Amino acid sequence: MRKKTCCVTGHRDLPQKEINRVKAELRREIDRALEDGYTCFMSGFTEGVEQYFAEIVMEKQKGDPSLELVAVLPYRKRLEGLKEKGRTYEMLEACSEVIVVQEEYHPSVYSRRSRYMAERSGRVIAVYDGREKGGTVRMIRFAHMLKKELREIPVGEIVLPDRRNGEN
Repeated sequence: MRKKTCCVTGHRDLPQKEINRVKAELRREIDRALEDGYTCFMSGFTEGVEQYFAEIVMEKQKGDPSLELVAVLPYRKRLEGLKEKGRTYEMLEACSEVIVVQEEYHPSVYSRRSRYMAERSGRVIAVYDGREKGGTVRMIRFAHMLKKELREIPVGEIVLPDRRNGEN
């Protein structure tokens, strides 16, 4: 039987006042994924949302050791850097697998990592504030392009341009 996989994407720099709400929403989305039969959870382990996601999955593993947490890291030195920090080292130790997408850093490594996760997941959970550039919006685009289920957790205040003043 093939396992159902869910991954996460989100911003590193959430407003402080939003963090508790985002964590609660991530917990709800992970619970929904579990109810829907997902047993494998992928995280790119960047600071912020992706590490919050990994921590919540680790909590869930205590009640169900069959759940898998998979780290998908963009390049080898990123893995070495995470292992040097006590908190992230512990999270990596809880992973059933640590995947390094490529050996050396290149400007496209994070995009390649996001695509890797999107291709292998049935569901993508995105914590997104409406930015037009960056890794989170790229991952959302991959999810759309690959026709993956997307569960979005909106964050912050999205400001739309004022069309009355001729702005686009």
